[in-house]
Amino acid sequence: MRPPRAWQRMLSGRRLDLLDPTPVDIEIADIAHGLAFVARWNGQTQGDWPYSVAEHALLVEDLFSAAPRVGGDPRWQLAALLHDAPEYVIGDMISPVKAAVGPGYAALDKRLSAAIHIRFGLPAVLPAPVKAAIKRADRVSAWLEAVQIAGFTSAEADRFFGRPPAGATAGRVIVPRPPREVRAAFVDRFDALIAAIDARAAER
Repeated sequence: MRPPRAWQRMLSGRRLDLLDPTPVDIEIADIAHGLAFVARWNGQTQGDWPYSVAEHALLVEDLFSAAPRVGGDPRWQLAALLHDAPEYVIGDMISPVKAAVGPGYAALDKRLSAAIHIRFGLPAVLPAPVKAAIKRADRVSAWLEAVQIAGFTSAEADRFFGRPPAGATAGRVIVPRPPREVRAAFVDRFDALIAAIDARAAER
């Protein structure tokens, strides 16, 4: 019997092997497009448009970049933007479903993350302080999303995601946008961060 197909054909024409991904088969246009059409919270959000993983990634990168310490390095800002990039092919699962699926999902996510990082000049495994800082921004984003568009009370969001640091959420209002707008915003931010990384490298 032939083994089951493990690759997906992307709109760029690349064939991405999900079980053994290689950096050469990863394109930012595919990531941006896919993430702009993947809904967070299983689509259970308020508004006329689903709240996409691409929109979430932009928020996490913004929160990360506004934080002290590691937030000012464009390499790590790019890592924050790409923190959920594997979901452009494996989709977004809410935490209870991930727990039910087991370690297989995490292993697949880890392989894809490593290939994506290498493709865009980042270390396959991020430094622990950077990873922790991105996770903190991710939890603040989840709290904001939960309260503003997913129907949680502040008390519920505090219990599941932790109370955000003082001032971290000030002035941030989530309004889901059409996929084409979010896709373009994601690519624009990616391009700006790559330019910043290249400029910093040229100064050395």
